[in-house]
Amino acid sequence: MLETIRWLPRDDNPLPGKVRMIDQTQLPERCVFLETDDLEEVYDAIKRLVVRGAPAIGIAAAFGLVASVQHLDGNRDELLAAIQASADRLAAARPTAVNLAWALERCLDAGRDHAATPGATADGLKLRLWQEADAILREDIEMCRRIGEFGVELFAKNTRVLTHCNAGALATGDFGTALSPVYAAFERGLSPHVYSNETRPLLQGSRLTAWELQRAGVGVTSICDNMAGQLMREQRIDVVIVGADRVAANGDAANKIGTYSVAVLAQYHQVPFYVAVPYSTIDMSIPDGDGIPIEQRAPEEVSCGFGQRTVPEGVGIYNPAFDVTPNELIAGIITEQGILWPPYVKSIAGLFE
Repeated sequence: MLETIRWLPRDDNPLPGKVRMIDQTQLPERCVFLETDDLEEVYDAIKRLVVRGAPAIGIAAAFGLVASVQHLDGNRDELLAAIQASADRLAAARPTAVNLAWALERCLDAGRDHAATPGATADGLKLRLWQEADAILREDIEMCRRIGEFGVELFAKNTRVLTHCNAGALATGDFGTALSPVYAAFERGLSPHVYSNETRPLLQGSRLTAWELQRAGVGVTSICDNMAGQLMREQRIDVVIVGADRVAANGDAANKIGTYSVAVLAQYHQVPFYVAVPYSTIDMSIPDGDGIPIEQRAPEEVSCGFGQRTVPEGVGIYNPAFDVTPNELIAGIITEQGILWPPYVKSIAGLFE
């Protein structure tokens, strides 16, 4: 598997160190790593999609928080204030992926709890912050692996899977969410084949999903987004599995723009449509998809994608990064605790109990 994001210590001790992440803007032509201990570089990496995918963004933010304060001087209160300021900055990078705010708040809580203990020091606080970030990474790897173990139940020999965007190892600490069942099926000799929607406008499906699957030896075919319906009509898709950046308490799921269209096509052609997420992607504070904030990205991603102008100057551009698939189009939600089935209000609440 790919080590999409990791913490690199300078020596045998965890601190000081740097965040290392694959620069996904360079794929598939080059596999380049970015190493940094600068807050603004981590913010920029999340904003520019150097690192992307809800779980990976959360991990990057957690380690970015550690990197930003590891060299600071001051007492516990001053350090806590600096940690809060850094967290606020990183949280503003991308609004839709709930894992970003979740990971930052988890690190903040760990820091506050440690600072409140008798005899706590600034150095101890920095170390506790790193420990929490490292725990988030390790737990994500384990959760993704378990998603695969439950999701592989959906596979038979030669199952043909359609996916949209990238929810594989590049989007998480390892294994992925939507692709984890694919990798599990591949390990069991079931020979799955993935049809990867290119995923306009930034082509995460063709640039990233196809790249990592080919690298792992999994059969993959890249298609334009508008070909999915024809494949379903030809009965060449057995199941659709996608990830999500946020799932509401009722099961409505926000994923990369175009996912909703795939779900509608799947329902019409009677192809089961699944969403694969860890519990950290489910936002119980939002009752339904109408409350999920949708990130609006730069118009240049549509009009001048990859340096080539494809839209005349002066033409308006609408570029939401995500859309919301309503729960009635979702056959099941694959989590690290098992597959959740409708009604989702009940099954999701049960997961958190």
